[in-house]
Amino acid sequence: MAERMTYLLVDGENIDATLGTSILGRRPRPEERPRWDRLLEWAERAFDQDVSGLFFLAATTELPTSFVQALLAIGFKPIPLSGEGKVVDIAIQRTAEALVDREADVVLVSHDGDFVDQVSALADGSRQVGIIGFSEFVNAQFRSLPGVRIFDLEYDLGAFNSALPRTRVIPIDEFDPLDFL
Repeated sequence: MAERMTYLLVDGENIDATLGTSILGRRPRPEERPRWDRLLEWAERAFDQDVSGLFFLAATTELPTSFVQALLAIGFKPIPLSGEGKVVDIAIQRTAEALVDREADVVLVSHDGDFVDQVSALADGSRQVGIIGFSEFVNAQFRSLPGVRIFDLEYDLGAFNSALPRTRVIPIDEFDPLDFL
């Protein structure tokens, strides 16, 4: 029997769109994007087991070869998809539904409420389930699911090389006035 695994399901387009539209107000430059390898490393430490990183992306006309090669090099399994509709959402939903029957932990990297039903089914008490994103943009329905933990891509995982221009509620124990002077 195989050892228990953590599946890391990445909705890269959702993270990129939120970063660009809601945080930066423009298309992110390559150095402003998450360091995806840090997600794999974090998940291995946080769940203390092997991680299978599945990175879903839309590839309507051509395969983004350099990005796919970079994902492979850091240990992700890229899943380029084409077709009608929200192909990335459909594939993540199907994958999450297939994971219900496996003894595995699951972490979804997305803010998208389209996955609430699938995450709810996974949060059956038999596994650890997490959501990674920018916490202020994570769909509120995820917060009401028992046992689902929310992790911030920047603050909890340290997935960026420099601080993003975000406004957030700061716990007083974390407040450093030098950050604002």
